[in-house]
Amino acid sequence: MLPALHAPLALLRDLFTPAGPPEPLLGQAERPIVRRLPRLLSLLLVAIFLPVTATILPNQYGVQSDLAVALAVAQSGPLLLAVRRPLLAWGIAFPADVVGALCMPSDFGGTAAGVWPWPAPQILGLLVLMLLVGLRERPRTVAAVWLLVSGTGYALTAAERGRDNGAWLVVVILGGLLMALGSALRRSSTDRRALAEQETISEAERARRTLLEERTRIARELHDVVAHHMSVITVQADSAPYRLPDLPPAAAEEFGTIAATARESLAEMRRLLGVLRSEDAGEGGGEKTPQPGVDRIGQLVEATVRAGQPVELTLDQDLASAALPQAVDLSAYRIVQEALANVVRHAPGALARVSVSADDEGLTVLVVNDPADGPHTPLETAGTGHGLVGMRERVRLVGGTLDTGPLPGGGFRVAARLPFVSAHLEKENPAA
Repeated sequence: MLPALHAPLALLRDLFTPAGPPEPLLGQAERPIVRRLPRLLSLLLVAIFLPVTATILPNQYGVQSDLAVALAVAQSGPLLLAVRRPLLAWGIAFPADVVGALCMPSDFGGTAAGVWPWPAPQILGLLVLMLLVGLRERPRTVAAVWLLVSGTGYALTAAERGRDNGAWLVVVILGGLLMALGSALRRSSTDRRALAEQETISEAERARRTLLEERTRIARELHDVVAHHMSVITVQADSAPYRLPDLPPAAAEEFGTIAATARESLAEMRRLLGVLRSEDAGEGGGEKTPQPGVDRIGQLVEATVRAGQPVELTLDQDLASAALPQAVDLSAYRIVQEALANVVRHAPGALARVSVSADDEGLTVLVVNDPADGPHTPLETAGTGHGLVGMRERVRLVGGTLDTGPLPGGGFRVAARLPFVSAHLEKENPAA
């Protein structure tokens, strides 16, 4: 017997379990007066319904006075609870309404003002509770409440056909409409809340994506700067025995150790580069230092020459003092830096020719290196491709073009065109 009752009891328990926490109606409103409005209205309804019910029940329906007061409290008082728990309030008030109907003597003498099976205050109170249940509870709970109210009203009326004046149909029809309206408003509110949550999630995802893009930019800046300098250190240490013929054996060995350490540092730097590009890496920051530009290319070439890498530079003299767009200025420097770093890594000892020129429309950067020959061993035979990717993105940033590739007789060529107009437009309209 008990297993057979388990499923129906579980269904009833599920049907009449509140859908969510007891949050007050309009509790999320910004204005305090709006948040207090449901409580004020519930107090007003109780202040009206309680004395009216306590008066109508004994005078018009023949209910004993003390019982009428108790029924009035049980039928009207739950409206105060309905602000937070409408289903519980209905669960208290509706049985009290049914008990009140059953306690009315059959010979109460029903006046024209008397309605059956519930007096007017109870009808209004039931309609308010049914609306609040529709606003708060699940559709199946709303349907169960409506069916229970309708079935009970029909049963009471059927038991006393002489009292039937159709008043119970008001609760059935109007209450059903109010519950449907409440359910529609609840669904609309739920959809708006879900949309707001989705917008919040989307905004968080956009912020996260922006952070990842910034980490990628930092990683590429790190690659451009650190890899170049570490490569130069490695070449200097490797070429020291050839540039300094009288170098003692101990010093030559020391330079070899320095070169090996530098290579290990390059490998560690590349692993760190992968960490910086990972979305799980912690946030970091760097010092705000001025970004290099075309006026620093000469220093870059000098440092590379001092490392033993022959470089010829052709630079328009006016560019050193020209007010170039910042994006073009930085991109030109980074392209030359990455190109020379690639020459140092892949063709040490080969002559590299750097040319930077300008016209009215933009800047042209050209880096060409001869085939590698000599005693130097390439630091790398295969690269990760980050350098060329960085070049392409810097050129794309200013709306320019990039042409890279090996030369027919050996060597490599990097040619970039950086227009001024696109960079100026980007500077004036960063959101574009």
